Order: sequence, then structure tokens, then C-alpha cells
Amino acid sequence: MSGSVVVLKPTGDVLNLSIKDAIQMGLKYNLGVLLSTEGNEAARGAKIRALAELLPNLSARVGGAVQQVSLAQFGFPATLTGGKLVIGPFAYFDARTYLTQSVFNYTALQNNHAADENLKAANLDYRNTRDLVVLVSGASYLQAVAATSRVDAAQAEFTTAKATYDRAVNLHTAGVIPAIDVLRAQVQMQSQQQRLLAAKNDFERSKLSLARVIGLPTAQQFALSDKIPYAPLPPVSFDDELKRAYDNRSDYKAAQARVKAAEDQRKAAVGERIPTVAINGDYGVIGPHFTQANGTFTAAGGINIPIFQGGRARGDITQADALLKQRNSELENLRGQIEYDLRTAFLDVQTAAEQIDVAGSTVKLAHDQLEQSQDRFSAGVADNLEVIQAQQAVAVANENYISSLYAHNFAKLSLVRAVGVAETAVMNFLGGK
Repeated sequence: MSGSVVVLKPTGDVLNLSIKDAIQMGLKYNLGVLLSTEGNEAARGAKIRALAELLPNLSARVGGAVQQVSLAQFGFPATLTGGKLVIGPFAYFDARTYLTQSVFNYTALQNNHAADENLKAANLDYRNTRDLVVLVSGASYLQAVAATSRVDAAQAEFTTAKATYDRAVNLHTAGVIPAIDVLRAQVQMQSQQQRLLAAKNDFERSKLSLARVIGLPTAQQFALSDKIPYAPLPPVSFDDELKRAYDNRSDYKAAQARVKAAEDQRKAAVGERIPTVAINGDYGVIGPHFTQANGTFTAAGGINIPIFQGGRARGDITQADALLKQRNSELENLRGQIEYDLRTAFLDVQTAAEQIDVAGSTVKLAHDQLEQSQDRFSAGVADNLEVIQAQQAVAVANENYISSLYAHNFAKLSLVRAVGVAETAVMNFLGGK
């Protein structure tokens, strides 16, 4: 899901990219969607081929030959042929249409049913892939938004550290504080400058990752137009959402279709022991020359009764049984996985919301602490060690709030994915333009 096919060309303008735009581009250019589309076409081809075993097979042939026949090779003595042992050369022309039709073939019928279910599963896999692409595209956008917030926070922290350093220089020049306070302030300022540079680099890398996911040229300059602020999760019930998940999850429906296909394949294997009925015939004209040809036809029907196949049917049944057990196990595992995904998403949403409340309060307290420590330092009541510690507390509080906000938004994104409605409901849960 991290790859894409780049079709667009970079422009010289800065593109304003919303989360809705990013998701729509991901659904159009992400490699997962494109590969799933081809897998869908492969299943469609298999369905057509299975259906062909039940439909009439019509072919035509036009040919001619010049032939000379030795009667001696058939055992005719010369006394019976008047001493003439070779007939010919003679020519003939034949234009003919051939038809074969299966009247009853239980194996082919069940294989066709299995192909129907496999095609249904492929269509559902495609829908499931789109849901996953929504999750990946949205998560990549959220990561870029979080990286933007970290740049803003690092910039503000650097500005504060620089102001503290400038104040320390002025106070030292005035003889109010010792040189050690200036050195501490300078170290803190340069440390914040390093964090700012690292945050900017991480932001640019996150934009490149987003571009790769959604098929945007990596040379294209773009800005994130959505900030995705905190928004509480709408009231939802776990039991109701679990029922919706079983009704909506495309991967779960695809697993059910594969179980049905495996059941049909087993019936097809059992059907190898059942007689088949077919008819065939031909009609055409034949003669020494196409202007002297006469119409002829053949019509035939028959029943093919399997008597001994060397254990082939038993082997196919054994394989079909194993595949059916595998498909049932996959279905039950996915059923449990859906409940696990949903419970995990509910826990993450609730925990992240509580963390946001605490982190928001901590950010305010940290800024109050910084303001008071700066006032104490300016008044000469304390050295700037308190200021530096307060600045570090602000940095930690900002990071905790940004991480909690990202975790909350990602948990909501995971929740709509767990329910199986990511493509249709993601904007209602996240917001954005």
C-alpha cells in the first residue's frame, strides 16, 4: 500500500492538498488498488473459462487433399484388383462445421459455480483494498499534519529559547547574572535549533511518504490545507458497530464467498465419479472439387461412464476437503480478528481522548511555569536553570499533545476501517474539507 503509479506531472505551483484530496488520489493511483483491479480481471477470466465448459463449442475447417493409395497395404491381392495395386492420384475438397455440446457435466457445472463465488470474492477484495487505501492514505496525511505541528512547536520553543538567551546576554552585560547563565541559555537555544532542523526534515520526509502513497509526483510542491483538530468521537455502541462490521466488512464477505467456492469445488471433485452426457455433430460439403461437392453430416451422442481413474477423483476430493477446511479456518480467524480490531480501536479512541485532555492541561501548566520562571529570572530571584527546565517541560508537553492528537485521529480512522465503512464514513469521523 505504500507504493503508487505516478501519472500526474509536477507543476510549478504549490498545490493545496486536503485530506479528502489525498484519499481520492490514493483510491485512484495507489498500487494496491491497481493490483487489486488486475486480480479482479483475472478472476473474471477464470469465470469465463469455467462457463465455456458448459457452452457449445463450434469450429469450422476447410481443406483439400490429393492422394494416392496402395491397395497392397490393406492386404488386397493382385488377383482381386486386376493387377492394379495403386489407386490415384485423386483429389477431394471438404468444408465442414463441427459442434460439440455438453448436455450434463456435473463437475463442469460445480466448477462454474465455484468460479462465480471466486469472482464475487475478487470484487469484495477490491472493495476491501479500497478501504485499506483509505486507511493508509489518511494515516499518511495525519502523520504529515503531526509533523507540521511538531515544526510549529519546535519553532515556538526555539523562539522562546532565543529570547531567553538574549535576555541572559543583556543581564550578564549589566552585571546582574554570571556567565554560566549565558552558557546554559546558549546551549538550550542551540539544542532547540537542532530540534527545529530535525522537525523540518521529518516534515519534508512525511510529505514525500504521503506523495508516494497517493501517486503525487515527489517533485510536486504542496501544502496541507487541513489541520484535523481534536473532535470527540460521536456516540457509538460497540455491539452495534460489531454487527455493522460483520455486515459491511468486504474481507469478511470475501472469506464467506471463498468458503462457498471451496464447497462447490468439492462437489466438482465428487462429480468426477458421475457419468457425463455430450452430443457432437458436423455438417459440410465434400467432393472431388468445391463445384462438385455434396452435403454430408454426422450426429452423435453418448454417455461417458467413469469406471477406473487410477484414484484421480479420490485425490481431487482429498485436496478439496483440505481447501475447504482451510477456508473455514480463515473465515473463523477473520471473524475473531474483526472483533479484536474493533475492540482495539474503541480502546485506542477512548485512551487517546483522555490523553488529549491531560496533555492539553499539561501544555497550559507548562506555559504558565515557563512564564513564571522567566519573570523570576528577569527579576534576579533565580538563575535561568528554572527557565531551561520549564522550556524542556513545554517541549515535552507539546510533544505529548501532538502524539495524543495523532493517536486519537488514527484510532478513529482505524475504527471506521474496522467497521468496514472507511471509504464512506471517514470524513464524518475526521472532519476536513
